Amino acid sequence: MKKSAIVFMIMLATLTQGFAQLADDALRYSQLFYTGTARFMSMGGAFTALGGDISSLSQNPAGIGVFRSSEISITPQLFHIKTIAGLNGTATSDYIYNFNLAQAGMVANIVDNDTETGLVSLNFGYSFNKTNNLNQSIIVNGYSDYSSLADLWTDKADGIYKDELINDAPESYLAWSTWIIDSLSGSNTHYGTVFSNYGDNPPSIYGQNMNRLVSYEGYTGEHALSVGGNLSNKLYFGATLGISHLTYSSQYEHVESTDVSLPSQFENFDYTFFYSNQGTGFGLKLGAIYRPLEILRIGFAFHSPTVYKINEYVYDNITSHFSDGGGYSESNSPVRYSYGLTTPFRAMVGAAVQIKKLALVSLDYEFVDYSTAKFSETGDGYNYSEKNSIIRNTLRSTSNLRLGAEFRLNKLYLRGGYAYYGKAWEKDDLNGDLNYNSISFGAGFREQNVFIDFGFTGMMNTHNYVLYDTTVETLISKMDINRNTYSVTFGYKFGY
Repeated sequence: MKKSAIVFMIMLATLTQGFAQLADDALRYSQLFYTGTARFMSMGGAFTALGGDISSLSQNPAGIGVFRSSEISITPQLFHIKTIAGLNGTATSDYIYNFNLAQAGMVANIVDNDTETGLVSLNFGYSFNKTNNLNQSIIVNGYSDYSSLADLWTDKADGIYKDELINDAPESYLAWSTWIIDSLSGSNTHYGTVFSNYGDNPPSIYGQNMNRLVSYEGYTGEHALSVGGNLSNKLYFGATLGISHLTYSSQYEHVESTDVSLPSQFENFDYTFFYSNQGTGFGLKLGAIYRPLEILRIGFAFHSPTVYKINEYVYDNITSHFSDGGGYSESNSPVRYSYGLTTPFRAMVGAAVQIKKLALVSLDYEFVDYSTAKFSETGDGYNYSEKNSIIRNTLRSTSNLRLGAEFRLNKLYLRGGYAYYGKAWEKDDLNGDLNYNSISFGAGFREQNVFIDFGFTGMMNTHNYVLYDTTVETLISKMDINRNTYSVTFGYKFGY
């Protein structure tokens, strides 16, 4: 059917409802895989009861009270992630390397009393700690015998008049403008795709090659401003003001091409979707470490929700080609808008046993309820109740465990750790069994006031990635993901 020209306009509310602020976004910015010094990471991040490491400012602020001198450290890091994505029996792998700054900070000893009772010391500290590395590159490739992304666009367009698509179904509007879909003969509100010659030659003829290139870039990190002290070498206390920052961009390019001679003369289409987030948030952390015995420390920490304001940018476009020489291209106008996100609170408890100066073992337990994350408007009056209801119904509370150990051989330290991050999705969700396991190890060398530490962390998980969900088929790629992190910390102690 001949398409009539229409004035191209796109409304902010349309994209807000159609594209962003899903439960995935809430989880992405709420889930923390604590990164920090090489010592911190090589011991699995199990520092709730230990302290004495600058990275603990972002975990248990009472850790700053353990310091007996001033200290400065910096940790560059090499991050490697490999993803193997399967689609209909075809497996494709891709990987990237990312060199970044994992941690940089200092602790200043501002009160140091020559006493064993009362206030022994008071310290102030600042540290930047990366809390999640979001970089990833994925290739999904294979043949589809039962469906197409075009079916999703017909589903979204169903019941909508052609001249209303631009406002009510902007993705479908792009597909309609480039002849990927069109209305059925005799109907103004029902649609068919190129694979069925727009409904004139059903059933649809699939078997097309499908290739999706996915790129994620960014991180979440925290600037921690902390103060804490030591009471009688028994009780350590601390508080941290966390200024969190997130930067994230997501882009996928979805290409479908066929060698089959179709009545519609379709050859291929290329759909690109991009969005980016920039945000700043604030939160408060309180903590305590109690030492009832010389060899035992018990730690507690509470993290308030972090309240973010996020600015988002979105655009998408389609190009298509046909064997009769026809080529079409259309884009939706880029849109910018803002919204708020409140992440869940966290509570953690830990215990550590220190055997003189020979060895120590530390165990952490952390509780977080991801279903309490919620979006909010920041001035545009948009109602987020439906999206927050989705979060409550698809995410759940979970437990995280961390275990670390350190052995001292004179000036050489050997370390190891393990961490388990529990299932965040509800049991009946496609990723209801998704959890994360990491193993780590490292070594360090320390003189009186100079130290250097090395650490390695490997994290493994599987993930079900939905390419699209249509009335014809839900197309899923099962992914095996391996993250390897190599860290080195340079530090200097002074003032003792």
